[in-house]
Amino acid sequence: MPAIAQRRRAARRLTAAAAVLAAAAGIMSFADTAGANTSAPAKPNPARTVDVQLLSFNDLHGNLEPPQGSSGTVTETQPDGTTKAVPAGGVEYLANSLRTARKGHPYSITAAGGDMIGASPLLSGLFHDEPTVEALNKLDLDVTAVGNHEFDEGRAELNRIQNGGCHPTEGCYEKGKTFPGADFPYLAANVTDEKTDKPILKPYTIWKHNGVKIGFIGVTLEGTPNIVTAEGVKGLKFHDEVETINKYAKELDRQGVKSIVALIHEGGLPASSSYNYDCDSGGPGSGISGPIVDIAKNVTPKVDALVTGHTHAAYACTIPDPSGAPRTVTSAASFGRLYTDTTLTYDRATGDIVRTKVKSANHVVDRQQPKAADMTSLISRWNTLAAPIANRPVGYISAEIPGRGSTAYESPLGDVIADAQLEALSPADKGGAQLALMNPGGIRSDLAYAASGSEGDGVVTYGEAFTVQPFTNMMNVIDLTGEQLITALKQQVSGSNEASPKILQVSKSLTYTLDLTKTGADRVVADSVKLNGEAIDPAKTYRVAMNEFLAGGGDGFPAFKDGKNKLVGASDLDAFTAYLGANSSAGSPLAPPAADRIKIVK
Repeated sequence: MPAIAQRRRAARRLTAAAAVLAAAAGIMSFADTAGANTSAPAKPNPARTVDVQLLSFNDLHGNLEPPQGSSGTVTETQPDGTTKAVPAGGVEYLANSLRTARKGHPYSITAAGGDMIGASPLLSGLFHDEPTVEALNKLDLDVTAVGNHEFDEGRAELNRIQNGGCHPTEGCYEKGKTFPGADFPYLAANVTDEKTDKPILKPYTIWKHNGVKIGFIGVTLEGTPNIVTAEGVKGLKFHDEVETINKYAKELDRQGVKSIVALIHEGGLPASSSYNYDCDSGGPGSGISGPIVDIAKNVTPKVDALVTGHTHAAYACTIPDPSGAPRTVTSAASFGRLYTDTTLTYDRATGDIVRTKVKSANHVVDRQQPKAADMTSLISRWNTLAAPIANRPVGYISAEIPGRGSTAYESPLGDVIADAQLEALSPADKGGAQLALMNPGGIRSDLAYAASGSEGDGVVTYGEAFTVQPFTNMMNVIDLTGEQLITALKQQVSGSNEASPKILQVSKSLTYTLDLTKTGADRVVADSVKLNGEAIDPAKTYRVAMNEFLAGGGDGFPAFKDGKNKLVGASDLDAFTAYLGANSSAGSPLAPPAADRIKIVK
């Protein structure tokens, strides 16, 4: 166990013991989490202000090993204005980065903005993310908000992640070991039980050290039910982020906690993809858009900083609060490729943060630094358990096939996945699908050409395929009229998706034009939508394949819920691996598709 972790855990035990003794003596105790040596000589009065280091990251998604392909790089703008891709990420390097950053900072907090687990690579996902929680415990994470992916397996599984215990159906993965759960609190202030209306987890926590008190409130995006399966959010209500934060900020204030940080699993979109882009270059918050802007402008001034996530973007901005005062808003991309270092200057006299002195910047978790030995050991241990499944070859590719790392509306890997689903479900006895549609958010990685292990370049292993399609959603085939299909395509760029379009990946049988010079639903040119070269007939019925998440109206596509004659097929992962096996070989590897099914007009 690292020395820092030993000190923290020892301090917690000392604090608990001190509290018990004080209670027994009838003494009111205000011992903090750092503990206190009551026999030590009195210290001189501390300085009026103290700098508190806040280290933060978000959207790790169980990426313990360095992510593959472009998902494992960050864009860095050089002094001459050019950009370069810097390899980044991997928990061995993240641990070393955080531990190095903490040196010389007696007041240091590590916090996260949600989606620590869920949509994880096979190394973690195969074991219901127990390896990731173990790694986060070793990282000395102090607190995190829940993200939408913490609900992928439902409330009961989230409680197990927090409290520990072996998986209810798969049991314990290592002989003689019971999963201990998270050492850190998951905060879910805006997620309540439908029946009791009480938060399902702690809404906030208070970090204390040598008289310094900072409150943390954690929320996920209100729209979580729209992007998680219905089973995952069953019995839960998700409330407005601003109203919830303001409510608990007031409660913390009444308790005398004047310094408050909000952990929000919702984010923004900076004007540049470079992690070192100055989004305040044209004035506070001028270079960022998206939901976090309105949230930041309306969260009470009692909150001193916002740590955000969800969009997988990198930014360290200042956005004015309701009083007009600048306030830092940060996000550290995703997959452990960056961490944010924020200095919060704490005024002991007022108990509040001196906002004018707050400084924040993102730092690359580069792979030139030493690896953390304890994380290397952890990865090796779990890899040994996963190896028989993970290392099995399932296909061959001739070059990298961009998916998650692609910035285009239509990605080559999106085309491959949609084609795989169509091939799996087009036989009459499998559903008779005529086209397939895939939600872009369900594509979690690229398919990298370079070998990740000993399998050889161009070989796709089951573990790599799982990393691309980790949800194992069951495939559905439904009846949609031509009118319903066109309505669904228009929902890509209208309604809840208008501000941030979600362009479905399409099988080779479907083509259409997306006119970005227009607005809203008009961006989809209705008379351009064709199936195998023939215009879609609004009155005709078509068989459409998609995963169960989309078929349930997920990601802002309510038109799919009106589908009829549903047939449930194999999982999306099974369809993907079967396609790779049937359409590639060592001598004839699969080439990246041209990604030209959607014509883009700009």
